[in-house]
Amino acid sequence: MKTKIYMDHAATTPVRQEVLAEMLPYFTEHYGNASGIYVVAKESKKALEHARAQVAEAIHAKPTEIYFTAGGSESDNMALRGVAEAMQQKGNHIITTKIEHHAILHTCEYLEKHGFAVTYLDVDENGKIRMEDLKAAIRPETILISVMFANNEIGTIQPIAEIGKLAKEKGIVFHTDAVQAMGHVPIDVEQMQIDLLSISGHKLGAPKGIGAIYIRTGIKVCPLIFGGAQEKKMRAGTENIPGIVGLGKAVELAVAEMPEVTPRLEKMRDRLIHGILDTIPYSKLNGHPTDRLPGNCNISFEFIEGESMLLLLDAAGIAASSGSACTSGSLDPSHVLLAIGLPHEKAHGSLRLTLDWDNTDAEIDEVLQKLPPIVQRLREMSPLYEEIMKQQN
Repeated sequence: MKTKIYMDHAATTPVRQEVLAEMLPYFTEHYGNASGIYVVAKESKKALEHARAQVAEAIHAKPTEIYFTAGGSESDNMALRGVAEAMQQKGNHIITTKIEHHAILHTCEYLEKHGFAVTYLDVDENGKIRMEDLKAAIRPETILISVMFANNEIGTIQPIAEIGKLAKEKGIVFHTDAVQAMGHVPIDVEQMQIDLLSISGHKLGAPKGIGAIYIRTGIKVCPLIFGGAQEKKMRAGTENIPGIVGLGKAVELAVAEMPEVTPRLEKMRDRLIHGILDTIPYSKLNGHPTDRLPGNCNISFEFIEGESMLLLLDAAGIAASSGSACTSGSLDPSHVLLAIGLPHEKAHGSLRLTLDWDNTDAEIDEVLQKLPPIVQRLREMSPLYEEIMKQQN
């Protein structure tokens, strides 16, 4: 069956029609290299700076503080490696969390091999850091704190403003991976005292392969890519003008629509969560019950394998993802679910359903109708579930 219901927006989103329409002229009509001095190049340059202003306005930054990248992973690498290299004379200690995206975790592993010390903070059962743990982890040589704004798997939103305040007081640079949060929750880099922030276009209706990083004026960051003088020598390479235009438009739309879209998503999300928990026994919500992304529903089911559930949902026309990493070729369960205290068997039986602007109430109804029999079918194959049923009877 062809996919009818798409509920994996945390993985990627379709390009919005308004975004595509804005991009199209920059493939053919306004195709110039923004570094040129002739008219067609100036059109590209004008579009580049307009998109920079759109992104800056969305997070209450200055346009000069926005740099375009190829996506969230590059932005995360640029933040961590860039700050580490620029500040290594001051210190070599970095603080992050155990539930970060692998773009952060693997970059930290790289830095550990190159003379840096990294503290990985634990989180509570809802996926939140404890501020007292963060305070205790700070050393005289701490140069950077990197804590994601909202988790990509369980949707938990971190106390970003509190972290920013503490980092400011201690004179430590604060980076947040806002790939999942951008366009879904309000972001104010001034009020939240954020120094660096990562964005990815394909999570909010722009194409894949475009992202951005906010770098507060005065923060020293060494570039990752060398070559031309693009992006004030911070990111060499001819700019992806169509992608940049698309990112700017997508960010503008998402922020403008947030007052209307967010309450609708929260209502659908809560109906989905409660509908699953009320109809399927031995199920548990993962992530914070209220401080979570408006479209995130992550639930673990006992006595089943997540991959089998995904395949049956796909056959039923529903696209979703699992807390289990087995679909990416790994037998290890999600590091996020393990970090919040789930045992391996429950982490392997998790389902992530993520909603966005294009989902409907009718789709929620269909998922709530089709999911329970799928879970029951899989449980009937489980000797553990059979034993539980025998004990109950």
